[in-house]
Amino acid sequence: QVQLVASGGGLVQAGGSLRLSCSASGRTFSRYYMGWFRQSPGKEREFVAAISWSGGRTSYADCVKGRFTIARDNANNTVYLQMNSLKPEDTAVYYCSARYYYSEVPSEYDYWGQGTQVTVSS
Repeated sequence: QVQLVASGGGLVQAGGSLRLSCSASGRTFSRYYMGWFRQSPGKEREFVAAISWSGGRTSYADCVKGRFTIARDNANNTVYLQMNSLKPEDTAVYYCSARYYYSEVPSEYDYWGQGTQVTVSS
């Protein structure tokens, strides 16, 4: 099992940057694919980015490509989401998640953090 704690959200102006962190407990962190998802009021949870066990493979939703970067530090059991050039439509609660295999489908992920609010003002 793995427990996830997300942090780093906040209020930022459009065009600004934030870095989200997700700390994981357990000694098997490096065996999990890690994903970031987001959900805004009235909308379904949507895929943002994912990273493979070693960090060698990453994938992004089209709407964040070129602006967001996912990375992981297996030595410190942490995954990051660097968000640049933020837009008001990026406003959402951001969740980190973990599963053994790659997926962009929220329901296929086994473990979830509590979420961190990101608000981008125009």
